[in-house]
Amino acid sequence: MAAAEGAAVRDETGRTYTAAAVALPSLKLSALRLAVAMAASSGAERLEAAALVSDAEPGPADLAAVRDLGPDATVFHAGPDGTLRATLTP
Repeated sequence: MAAAEGAAVRDETGRTYTAAAVALPSLKLSALRLAVAMAASSGAERLEAAALVSDAEPGPADLAAVRDLGPDATVFHAGPDGTLRATLTP
């Protein structure tokens, strides 16, 4: 089964956290929100950058999650073919 979207975030120490979207009957998480949650649960204090690979644009909740830990983080959005669609800065 292929993932609908994938994401990665990089923290202040250079660690990278990757995730795919979760779509279970009782739990739905975007790839970007899950990557942020993984960073936060691992003790990251700040995010430097985020990347999303998806047909869909990042939603307001996705960007809010990134901004919680990375108010200055750049968010890169690419399509499934790898083409950069947008570079979002605060």
